Amino acid sequence: MKLQIVPARTGVVWVKLGMKTFFKQPLALAGLFFIFTAAMSVLSLIPVLGNVLALALLPGATLGLMAATRETVSGKFPMPTVLLSAFRAGRQQMRSMLILGALYAAGFLLVLAISALVDGGKFARLYLLGASMSAEALQQGDFELAVLIAMACYMPLSLLFWHAPALVHWHGISPAKSLFFSFVACLRNFWAMTVYSLVWMCAFLAMGVVVAVIAALAGNAETVTAIMFPSGMLMAAMFFTSIYFTFQDSFETEPKGDS
Repeated sequence: MKLQIVPARTGVVWVKLGMKTFFKQPLALAGLFFIFTAAMSVLSLIPVLGNVLALALLPGATLGLMAATRETVSGKFPMPTVLLSAFRAGRQQMRSMLILGALYAAGFLLVLAISALVDGGKFARLYLLGASMSAEALQQGDFELAVLIAMACYMPLSLLFWHAPALVHWHGISPAKSLFFSFVACLRNFWAMTVYSLVWMCAFLAMGVVVAVIAALAGNAETVTAIMFPSGMLMAAMFFTSIYFTFQDSFETEPKGDS
């Protein structure tokens, strides 16, 4: 395995490949993404513990969606069991994925702890406990600052784990090394990743504008909700489909393994 440096324009290619691949199996990939989000949502209903468990399972679940993309690219129909790929590849790889998940959960909790230093834990309680907050509380300066700090702290965490699940699963790399290689790969392909992120941001914004225009023409505010949620889910499914290509082009060797 060797790191591959790609030009900035590759970020656009990743987005296009994600969308193109999604439309090869739209029902299957959308269904898998729905199962993924539904499982995370059900776990989050359990205060604190459920959210922590969902965080710990997120790297493995994301790998499952990447495996589904890989199967779609190879002309196969991704079955629901592909979401469990991270935990069916053998005891050693499953152990490594669980360690990776525990590290991700710990890292995210650290981000929340840092934000709590600013707002006294309001944002952390909102995430972990689902505590209800008034509109006035959400608009307070300390809460907004805590959200911004959490977003800033989450960025390096995201880079550490961006390629890590795939490296653990398909290349058998240890959790610690996978985090290092993932971070280095993202930094070395900084401009491609930046273009990739910006294009997706524009795509989501464009979707919002289209939905708003349709709602305005229909003259019904409820139309926004009726269209926005499924449209957002489809766009998010395309985004997760595209993640596989960021990994594929960042390393020279093809991942090996069943799925």
